[in-house]
Amino acid sequence: MSGGRASLLRPPHGAYRHLKSFQVTRLLYDFTIRFCTHYLPPTSRTHDQMVQAAPSSLQNIAESSTASGTSKKMEIKLTNVARASLEELRLDFEDFLRQHGLQMWPNNDPRRTDLISRCCQTAEELAAWLEQTYHAAQAAGQPVSRREIAANAALTLIDVAASLLVRQIAAQARAFEKEGGFTERLYHVIQQRRQQQKMHKNRHNGRQGQPAPPRPSNSS
Repeated sequence: MSGGRASLLRPPHGAYRHLKSFQVTRLLYDFTIRFCTHYLPPTSRTHDQMVQAAPSSLQNIAESSTASGTSKKMEIKLTNVARASLEELRLDFEDFLRQHGLQMWPNNDPRRTDLISRCCQTAEELAAWLEQTYHAAQAAGQPVSRREIAANAALTLIDVAASLLVRQIAAQARAFEKEGGFTERLYHVIQQRRQQQKMHKNRHNGRQGQPAPPRPSNSS
């Protein structure tokens, strides 16, 4: 199969590391591991749930991107699984806040807005923001614990990642409606090949049906 037809069957795929949803979810995963290490007993069920949900979402985003080359349906399905894993993690962080009598920040809390605007790239940058926020609250006489800030920071990242995945799923659905899946693209390529073969055959038959040109006469 030529490179052109191969590209029709398997469009560009697998570049998940460049997806913003992957980058935010990876940051969330790294931060969740730190959170569990600091604030949850390693033998607790919640600890196990949280350290499994975060990488599950990350893995499904990567697998979704890889699967997009052959199956748009699988791409959408795996992206939905990634979003569902984030929802599981969201419930765990919300439960942590409720069970420890800590405040869950509203969506319009300026600390959430500040965190989103920072665009932290690593868990270290996120931890630095946490310390800065903690000391600013202490200086302002606002009683807040580091674990409250940490859990709310994680919830903020979950909201960002979930929002990105919702838009990603919508884009995938539009692409599926416009381009179809692997089966539809394969049918299109086969039809193109058959049409080209038919045109080639018709041209060949046309040349055979033409009368032979007269032979030049030999002059003495």
